[in-house]
Amino acid sequence: MTWSIVARDPSSGQIGIAISSRVIAVGALCPMFRDGVGALSSQSYTSPVAGERLLEALANGTGGQTAIGHALTGDDGHMWRQIHGVDAAGRPFAHTGARCIEWCGHWTGDAVSIAGNMLAGPQVLDATVAAWNAGSEAQPFADRLLGALEAGQAAGGDKRGRQSAALMVRGGEIHAAVDLRVDEHPDPVAELRRVFDLFWAERRPYMATLPTRENPSGIYDPDEREAFIAAWKAQEGAL
Repeated sequence: MTWSIVARDPSSGQIGIAISSRVIAVGALCPMFRDGVGALSSQSYTSPVAGERLLEALANGTGGQTAIGHALTGDDGHMWRQIHGVDAAGRPFAHTGARCIEWCGHWTGDAVSIAGNMLAGPQVLDATVAAWNAGSEAQPFADRLLGALEAGQAAGGDKRGRQSAALMVRGGEIHAAVDLRVDEHPDPVAELRRVFDLFWAERRPYMATLPTRENPSGIYDPDEREAFIAAWKAQEGAL
């Protein structure tokens, strides 16, 4: 009852997910990450248990497609499940159960997996794939993910309608680089774009001052932090 894109950015090593559905709070349940291991979306009769098992298998060195088999072992509902993602190296994996509700399907490419079920038609998947492939690695990774989701929505999205969407990017730090959710909205992907643009301009400079694993102090002096943020915004405005 959802469609999503999971991908790895080769330049930064970050992994991200963009997702939307005609259910409330899709971002709270379907996306799953494990640092240094990979990320996935468990959707269509979502099984967080299968997601956890799959990430654990990846962490133990099992390949993605084999890991899916381990994750669904003993699951009598496996034919209704759809689960897909990429590992930390960008290797994609995907499973669409034989009884997922039409239209359903998945596609995998270089460091990317796209999947959906209960969609308006195959054009939703096709549009998401085309938008991702038309993007550039020079484009901000989160923006490219969201652009692909927007293309899928423009092609029809979830055939039942619209309700929630989420955009998440993680990689290397305790905090997420991006974690934005629209949980109840008549046009959630458009609202996610509005919130993302605000975040990119206003919150991202502040997040660059946070402590990191390499610099556990970050920028903590109030004047220094304020000057750093002002300089960041000035540079962005000049571009």
